[in-house]
Amino acid sequence: MKSGSGRAEQIAPEVRDEVERQLAVMREGAVELYGEEELRERLARSLVEKRPLRVKLGMDPSSPDLHLGHTVVLLKLRRFQELGHTPIFLIGDFTARIGDPSGRNKTRPALSEEDVKANAATYVDQVAKILDVERAEVRFNGEWMGRMTPPDFVKLCSHQTVARLLERDDFAKRHRAGVPISVHEFLYPFVQAYDSVALRSDVELGGTDQTFNLLMARDIQRDYGQPAQAVITHALLVGTDGHEKMSKSLGNAIGITDAPEDLYGKVMSIPDAQIATYVELLSAGEWEQRRDLWEAARRGEGNPMEAKLVLAGLLVARLHGATAADGAAEHFRRVVQRKEVPEEIAETALCLAGAADVGLLEALEKLELIASRSDGRRLVTQGAVQIDGVRVEDATRRLGEGSYLLRVGKRRFATLHVTR
Repeated sequence: MKSGSGRAEQIAPEVRDEVERQLAVMREGAVELYGEEELRERLARSLVEKRPLRVKLGMDPSSPDLHLGHTVVLLKLRRFQELGHTPIFLIGDFTARIGDPSGRNKTRPALSEEDVKANAATYVDQVAKILDVERAEVRFNGEWMGRMTPPDFVKLCSHQTVARLLERDDFAKRHRAGVPISVHEFLYPFVQAYDSVALRSDVELGGTDQTFNLLMARDIQRDYGQPAQAVITHALLVGTDGHEKMSKSLGNAIGITDAPEDLYGKVMSIPDAQIATYVELLSAGEWEQRRDLWEAARRGEGNPMEAKLVLAGLLVARLHGATAADGAAEHFRRVVQRKEVPEEIAETALCLAGAADVGLLEALEKLELIASRSDGRRLVTQGAVQIDGVRVEDATRRLGEGSYLLRVGKRRFATLHVTR
């Protein structure tokens, strides 16, 4: 650390020790930490001056639901909060309307302002399951981007070249393959980078797919006369299919607002080979009491079913509380392991309103037992749909007046009363 005269300041041993302790926490589970030496100096100064670091994490409301993949970096943001630093949760209401091109092989569909507002409406409540939002800054990048004039935007874009943007892996692949890249997609990393200028962030967190954007922010901050932020990247959580990154659009996500029994059941469905990775990315310094179980899972030894049962319970408890975790575990034992019908099943009435009957897929969609009718057809083909305990083989089946016990997969049940 340097003084104003350029002479090296003496750092007290206890400050030096605290710097190394905190850096160790910051490195936990990280893939890369860019600007570590700068961060070490900045952290020492913050401890001496009692000025918390400003730690930024941005998420675009491109869909209304967050999932466990999002919690990997949210948990790291919470670790910074526990160390006494200032967490900044940035909702990208402006960037969501551009569409993040990271990891995309084609242009992301643009969202309307209404779509963005609707998706963002519950973000803070969802984030509050992980982060103490009462002690955090919650910001929207529309605050400053909405005020930016055309000359301001031209100035911002003048700080990088097209050649540099085409170094980005996903842009480079699309360019080589002749896949169109819309001009507005080039604007995304500029806006994300300027967010760090507007917030004067000391550290930014993100997934490895965000590396280009996060490092570009370091350059843009320097161009605007600010010290460059440190960047900490984390691996992307693989979804329940065991192959692709977790994503609602891929149907392999575990939502943080999923009902406890659904969350528990989805965790139980992850491939055994992913148990150790889930623990590594989601433990956030917790769960040490079961280290023997996790180490066995990492080596591919022990009982994977036991490991997943423990992991499912811990995740439900984190997001819904210990009582909900106990209930979800009992539900799993009764419905999945013993193949019994749940004690409580939602009942819904559906009026035919003059029609002779209603299509099964239409009914399942209205009951939210399936994501879409194409999803329903796939589930019927897989033998995952039952009516009154009998497997359905015809996706075009019609339901007339009467009552039906519907089951989709192992965990989704509903009683449907079809009336006139």
